[in-house]
Amino acid sequence: MRENVLASLLSETWIDLNNPQLLRQIGVLLFCLTLGPLLARLLRGRFAADDARLKVMRLGMESFARVLSPLLALAMIVLAKAILGEWQNVSLLRVAVPLVGSFALIRFTFYVLRRIVARDGDLGGLLPVLETVFATLVWVGVALYITGLWPGLIEYLEQTVVPLGRNKVSLLTILQAAASVIVTLVVALWAGALLEERLMRMDSIHSSVRVVMARMGRALFIVAAVLLSLSLVGIDITVLSVFGGALGVGIGLGLQKIVGSYVSGFVILLERSLTIGDIVKVGDFFGEVTRINTRYTIIRGMSGVETVIPNEMLVSGAVQNYSLTDRNLRLATQVCVGYQTDIETLLPLLERTVASVKRVAAHPSPSAQLQQFGADGFDLEIGFWISDPENGRSNVLSEVNRAIWKLLQAHNIEVPYPQREIRLIELQEKHQKSAVA
Repeated sequence: MRENVLASLLSETWIDLNNPQLLRQIGVLLFCLTLGPLLARLLRGRFAADDARLKVMRLGMESFARVLSPLLALAMIVLAKAILGEWQNVSLLRVAVPLVGSFALIRFTFYVLRRIVARDGDLGGLLPVLETVFATLVWVGVALYITGLWPGLIEYLEQTVVPLGRNKVSLLTILQAAASVIVTLVVALWAGALLEERLMRMDSIHSSVRVVMARMGRALFIVAAVLLSLSLVGIDITVLSVFGGALGVGIGLGLQKIVGSYVSGFVILLERSLTIGDIVKVGDFFGEVTRINTRYTIIRGMSGVETVIPNEMLVSGAVQNYSLTDRNLRLATQVCVGYQTDIETLLPLLERTVASVKRVAAHPSPSAQLQQFGADGFDLEIGFWISDPENGRSNVLSEVNRAIWKLLQAHNIEVPYPQREIRLIELQEKHQKSAVA
């Protein structure tokens, strides 16, 4: 006969309505539900000290506090159920265990998913849907267990078979296999996220090496999880050799660029030719490297537009890195002044004027030079350096040009514009002949 926990609780509650045993269970349950959050808060405050040695543990405890509260309450309820069960009925506590346990399971699953998504951010819109679906499934399972319908559901799933080729597999086996695969993959992704967080806090290791180690660690965790889940399901791992051969053929036929981009990503990270924060120019794209993945790199332009560039382009093509070994960048602007200008006086004035612009570096100092004798006047070039190319080049050039224009206006220096004299020889000769006649 199947046990109906809810019916047993209702009948015993009706019988023992005035029994001190029921009141004792209610008191113990309220005590556990109150003490659990208090203990979680005390533990969180314990690790909130400003000790650098407890930094990692403190961060983990602060984010795990929402899970720790129901876990502590569940542990105390289980302990109270075992103690009180020695001399009285504990039906109320028996119902409270799956309810509080399911709440702790939901909180823990949400915690794991958010730790995974916090590093990737790709499932941000899908995360609330996944949380809602999982919470609904858990509460439905708890309702089936409390009402005594859970054993009947398990029996139905076990008796219902689905033909898969020549074999027949029960629905229960399929669901168990799917659950094992999902659980192992989630645990692998969680372990990869924890490893990445730990590596990113190691300032003694270069950022590119940290990214490579994090990516390789996550890949190893996922491969191990897939192999473990397949073995738990009962699938022979040797059948993967067929899949490996098909994958090799696919790579040879049409996946060269994709695989090349993945390999190029590891090459970039290992040789450190690009790092996050570098100012680069790839073809027509100029901007800051904001993210380096194993397949692509994201470059954010000065206008805010983000460009996704396959890593294969960064390895096989030319890349201008403005901050690989030195962030200082030389810029130059040109101006033409009239031939009556005193060049020996103007050149030092231009250098001091450009040096007064805010973003222009003091060392090396700006230099003004006479480039050539142009058709309309002296062609001058004023070169200067900046140490923050990530803030853009056009804006500092605009400030420098405006400062130069103010200087030229203040000293009444002419900026000649092209003047050309056009003579129509044939019409002029006709006019002269008509005048003579």
